[in-house]
Amino acid sequence: MQITMRIQKTEARERKWKYLKEATGENTVSGALDVAADYYLKMRGDTTAQPNGRVPELIRRADQEGSLTAAEIAKILDSNELSIEYQSTWTVGN
Repeated sequence: MQITMRIQKTEARERKWKYLKEATGENTVSGALDVAADYYLKMRGDTTAQPNGRVPELIRRADQEGSLTAAEIAKILDSNELSIEYQSTWTVGN
């Protein structure tokens, strides 16, 4: 069963939807909104769908440990919707 929902278009919304499609790699507004909603739920948490959020986890770990490395932060925030990977390189001289 397909349910249709209508959202009033405004210039601002159309711009957001365009950029959201670009950012998510989705071809449709509905697909982009799904990806964005999934990501928000994972990051926020405190819902039936996603009880434990990644942002609260990040803050909790930083509070407990005093600081986190960039690699640890990337590992916590990494998700299917927005892949995060940390790489570090450095050189001395030429």
